[in-house]
Amino acid sequence: MADNRKSRRIEPSFDGSRGRDDGDFRLGAGDRVAGERGGRKRGGRSAAPRAARRRRSGGLFGLLRTLVYWCLVLGLWGAIGLGGLVLYYGARMPSATSWAIPERPPNVKILAVGGEIIANRGATGGEALSLETMSPYIPLAVIAIEDRRFYSHFGIDPLGLARAMLTNVTSGRMVQGGSTLTQQLAKNLFLSPERTLERKVQEVLLALWLEQKYSKDQILAMYLNRVFFGSNSYGVEAASRRYFNKSARDVNLGEAAVLAGLLKAPSRLSPARDPEAAEARAQVVLSAMREEGFVTDGEIKTAMSQTPARAKSYWSGAQHYAADMVMAQLPAMIGDITEDLVIDTTIDLDLEKKADAAISAVIEKEGAKLDASQAALVSIDGTGAIRALVGGRDYAESQFDRASKAKRQPGSAFKPFVYAAALEAGRTPQSVRNDRPVRIGKWTPENYDQKFRGEVTLASALAESLNTIAAQLVMEVGPKEVVKLARRLGIESEMQANASIALGTSEVTLVELTAAYAPFMNGGYKATPHIIRRVSTADGRVLYENTYDNPPRVLSQKVVSQMNGMLMRVLTEGTGKNARLPGWQAAGKTGTTQSFRDALFVGYTSNLTTGVWFGNDDGKSMRKVTGGGLPAKAWNGFMTAAHEGLHPSPLFGTTEGSEAVAEDAGHDPLYDLVSRALGTDPQAADTPAVADERTGAVDDGLIPPANVGARQTGTRRTTLLDILMGG
Repeated sequence: MADNRKSRRIEPSFDGSRGRDDGDFRLGAGDRVAGERGGRKRGGRSAAPRAARRRRSGGLFGLLRTLVYWCLVLGLWGAIGLGGLVLYYGARMPSATSWAIPERPPNVKILAVGGEIIANRGATGGEALSLETMSPYIPLAVIAIEDRRFYSHFGIDPLGLARAMLTNVTSGRMVQGGSTLTQQLAKNLFLSPERTLERKVQEVLLALWLEQKYSKDQILAMYLNRVFFGSNSYGVEAASRRYFNKSARDVNLGEAAVLAGLLKAPSRLSPARDPEAAEARAQVVLSAMREEGFVTDGEIKTAMSQTPARAKSYWSGAQHYAADMVMAQLPAMIGDITEDLVIDTTIDLDLEKKADAAISAVIEKEGAKLDASQAALVSIDGTGAIRALVGGRDYAESQFDRASKAKRQPGSAFKPFVYAAALEAGRTPQSVRNDRPVRIGKWTPENYDQKFRGEVTLASALAESLNTIAAQLVMEVGPKEVVKLARRLGIESEMQANASIALGTSEVTLVELTAAYAPFMNGGYKATPHIIRRVSTADGRVLYENTYDNPPRVLSQKVVSQMNGMLMRVLTEGTGKNARLPGWQAAGKTGTTQSFRDALFVGYTSNLTTGVWFGNDDGKSMRKVTGGGLPAKAWNGFMTAAHEGLHPSPLFGTTEGSEAVAEDAGHDPLYDLVSRALGTDPQAADTPAVADERTGAVDDGLIPPANVGARQTGTRRTTLLDILMGG
């Protein structure tokens, strides 16, 4: 049996070894190499297992298994590396326990007397709104175009990130971003805009913290109230008012799509810069909203057919001059602004629009041909409350407020204060002066038409704005007394107490000049100009409230009555005829400065006192524009519109329907008594004025109030005592 097994044994054989008898197995160097290669090729016993293993591991399954393996390996190492980066950059951040949402910059909401919003001021340019109060289209539009899975992700959207990466790779350029709204909020709240790995890691950590700390609605509201929408607008309220001149509460679907479309590139897609690009982007937003089922095809069709309303230009409208005035005065009342405020003003928005329209109409019609490029208007009531303020022809072109900041010479518009001082000193509207050449020191004032009229009453002299008579009156009562009276009535600017003050050479603002006329309207009480009524916090806590309800008396009723009668004649028969208001008693005074640099008209009814100025910012002369020209026309246009629908009422000290106060109503009885005793007619002219060569003072022979009854008779004066004693 053993022999049989031995006989069946098969000895190994190799190529080239058959026929050898010695059984000796030796390989040369070349044979070894050939034998190895040959054995592998032919699949000898040593190569067979390896080949079998290759056959078993080959094919698609093996490839997938290998791919999964290496993905796991790389993923593990990537996770380790990412974790290391997170730990490293996270360690560089402050402790999460100290993280807090930065306070939104305070907003100042400025309201008109009717509760309408005049403007919002502050770093954001608009108040913060809750999701419930803003238009529902806004959050839907933003979610549709910026973060469709906002309500389902945990602050980071892996699917959205992968989709954005794939889209960017296939398009060959940056088309989509993978940041969620939460990440964008984190970046806006805490981080700089630089694109670094550290900032991106910190953004992710902060986004996760926001999602853990706040609800989705809170995060979305914070985002919409802080994100930049271009054109210096932060938050949807500021952007809506900037672009559509309406609140974010009221925007329609198309306008919401425009706002949402801005988020991709706020400056480039701004409707103020490129309306066509903004509209094209809005169409993309609408399509995204339809894909998400937020709106219907019918709503899309309606929105596409509606052109979004657009504001005329950035912060257009004269009401912004009033808003700027509020902001200039606010710090002095409450100090630093540290929270949202609500300012109740005295501005009547309807009157404000009428004032703006009146100024614009006159400038557009006659401004260019008469070289008048700018104008200003201020209108106040009897308490000094500013009801309308226009600081220039177009706020969008120039934000400088010519009504409250520019100081200009008022010209003859200052004369009412000269005449009021003269009335207080005992003169009357029927006092007579000689309109003739006058020399005061080296100064020789002339009338506008360079003519002289001889003997005229003070009432006529004021109506015709005679410079020579005003100069005489200043020297009679004294320049210092005129300055004191003007200061008492409300002129706060520095005034030079010299003879030329009679012609309004001291510079004042239009606001203070207009307010100083108000005592003629209100019966003699000071009218301190003011625009802020109340300052409150957003929750209603009052921080300031004005107290102009108990003004001091600055003129007697007698003087007010006399001045009203005289100033009414300026409109009925004098230089202010263009300002006449049919059916209403009105009074006022024109003013024109040297070389027609400035032209003014300040006038009043029983309801409003309004001042108007025309001129050029550079002081360039206009083409013979006087106060009775463009300013009087603009004044008439505004006051006509402002009094529409109101019942006419007479000026103080007059009767309804009368053209003027009886001119002898203000006579001093003692003055009349003395005049009759002396045999002189109170209606006759006073003795011509003679200037003292040494002092420059004027001695016109008129009996001063302190020396009533004295008359020049040779070298002796007849006194009141002489008359009463029969001497």
